[in-house]
Amino acid sequence: MSKETLLAEMAEKHEGRMEHAWQSDYAQKVMRASDAVQVIKSGDSVYIHSHAAAPEILIDAMVQRAPELRGVKVLHILTLGKADYVKPEYADSFNVHALFIGPNVRQAINEGRADYMPIFLSEIPGLFESGEVAVDVCLMQVSPPDAHGFCSYGVSVDCTISACKQARFVIAEVNKQMPRTLGRSFVHVSQLDRIVETDRPLPELVPAIPTAVEEAIGKNVADLVEDDATIQLGIGMIPDAVLKYLSDKRNLGVHSEMLSDGIVDLIVKGVITNEAKTVLPGKVAVSFIMGTRRLYDFVDNNPLIEFQPSDFINDPVIIAANHKMTAINSALQVDLTGQVVADSIGDYLYSGFGGQVDFIRGASRSRGGKAIIAMPSTAKSGTVSRIVARLAPGSGVVTSRADVHYVVTEYGVAQLYGRTLKERVRALIGIAHPDFRENLERESHSFPWLR
Repeated sequence: MSKETLLAEMAEKHEGRMEHAWQSDYAQKVMRASDAVQVIKSGDSVYIHSHAAAPEILIDAMVQRAPELRGVKVLHILTLGKADYVKPEYADSFNVHALFIGPNVRQAINEGRADYMPIFLSEIPGLFESGEVAVDVCLMQVSPPDAHGFCSYGVSVDCTISACKQARFVIAEVNKQMPRTLGRSFVHVSQLDRIVETDRPLPELVPAIPTAVEEAIGKNVADLVEDDATIQLGIGMIPDAVLKYLSDKRNLGVHSEMLSDGIVDLIVKGVITNEAKTVLPGKVAVSFIMGTRRLYDFVDNNPLIEFQPSDFINDPVIIAANHKMTAINSALQVDLTGQVVADSIGDYLYSGFGGQVDFIRGASRSRGGKAIIAMPSTAKSGTVSRIVARLAPGSGVVTSRADVHYVVTEYGVAQLYGRTLKERVRALIGIAHPDFRENLERESHSFPWLR
């Protein structure tokens, strides 16, 4: 037998032993969800994987234990699906601390049965790693392991890597239908303490059809996007409308905390090439995705899509390193000086800081960058102006007046960067709904500095 043949056989045997080791470890950890969550004790802090990766099987099993648990702190950002742990009857069992407010916990937070932690998305991983916020148990959903024993975090990497590292117990729902996403998106079987196998479709967000107002906003925003720009978009009808009007652009890149279905069309058309990007050129850089099965299938094992955690994707310094970084975010209300309200409506808590400030600040410091806030001019079926002389009492400012470059409505674009307060007032009244302009003009005269 030749030396080469002997070495090859030895390597094959070694690889076989390694593979057998993780497979044996995996098999020993597989159990029912009801058994897996027995490690959760009263007073523990439990982190729940976010967005479409929320492990509903494990969440349900944890809630079933409510009668025997007291004071379990539940931590998460936005999650899709049920959040039964915020039901009034479980108030003594679960104490929810939302780092971003989604529809499934909004009522509970505003009724005081749950709590909200305002924080930049870029800083949440550091919150866990520093021990400022403890994580005892991490509940997450991952893909089946590959030949080397690595599972993928799938459609949501964001803050879960840090939570997984800090947790005393990691419980994973291993879902056969979870896409295998690439980048910094892997956890080895050896890092999982308990495993629950499932085979279920992920929750989907089907894009709504934009209204005429949203179409107009989308076109106005798209006019600000230059060729060779790197873009960031959120989710919703306005971002979908913006994507629709980017078809004539050239050589765009993507560095965004999230992706939705509209990105796929622009990649297929060759509009998004990522070749002009400064950070991770040639790659769509993202932290999580929410969309339809089409999007989930598109990212599966796709080397074009680079998943990275929130402390990388949302780091304003890294964002700013992209030339022509164009951040497009939404708001609930903007005052005549440019202050942006995005997480509350008066005293009513609605969403969270998320990545808006991270990307607005990063884009505003990018070479040729643009920081854009886009929103309809009115709310409540046209009865309320979103552009106001003074913010509603109790409203929290998410993005400061100094960070925003542009505010966009269906009536046009107000450029605020480098503009005085008096110039800002005129520009913002000019893009308000015509029914409210006269009143805004009248209210603005009460400002001493405008006289």
